[in-house]
Amino acid sequence: MRRTIHADGRAPSAAPPPSASGSLLLSSIATTDSTSETRERILRAALGAFTENGFEGAKTRDIAARAGVPLGLLQYHFGAKPKLWQAAVDKAFSELRRGFDAILADPRPASAGERIRMLIRGHVAFVARNPEFVRLMHEEGKRRGPRMRWLVDRHVKPLFDALIGVFEQGQTEGVLPASIPPIHVVYILAGAAGVIFHQAEECKRVSGIDPSAPDPAAAHARAVEYFLLGPRAGRQDGRSLS
Repeated sequence: MRRTIHADGRAPSAAPPPSASGSLLLSSIATTDSTSETRERILRAALGAFTENGFEGAKTRDIAARAGVPLGLLQYHFGAKPKLWQAAVDKAFSELRRGFDAILADPRPASAGERIRMLIRGHVAFVARNPEFVRLMHEEGKRRGPRMRWLVDRHVKPLFDALIGVFEQGQTEGVLPASIPPIHVVYILAGAAGVIFHQAEECKRVSGIDPSAPDPAAAHARAVEYFLLGPRAGRQDGRSLS
């Protein structure tokens, strides 16, 4: 076998082996991606279990099986069941809050009415995609106790504080009745937007319609706009309520 010799008589050096630090970095990235996916799987399974069975009825062993992971791995990531519940609630609220924050920061709406319309449509779309969120709120909001207090202090009250300004501006503009305190507007919106998805199976049995399908969900958003903001809001895009 011929060997190439440099002009100075040196043989060419072999390619250096991968460095230990490089291998560790690649391993760390792969491990991080795997860990993130595992946590997401566990949180999705936990949210489903907590909304279906309540906090007391949900078992961590069943959640681990639902996520396809060993129980020890669930406990490694989240510890005891209360911490897992909190992490699942954080996940449920994170998407909702991101959507609301984007609408509140959007410079395009020319009026509070238009911004409220965007909030209504965004919220209906969110609960149509995530009916377990409505079930979670119904389950925990009706009980006095540490979980409800944590939920309100960490998520519900900050969200209400973020929204109250645009609702008050809507009252000033006349798109919302000035005599109704904003807290009632918030709960009317929450109820009107979410109940049909919370009771989707009943809706299917009554009407044959899956409310979470794109067209029925959009029609529901227009109906909520109509009842909260008046006929013009419900038909703003030129489409009927049905």
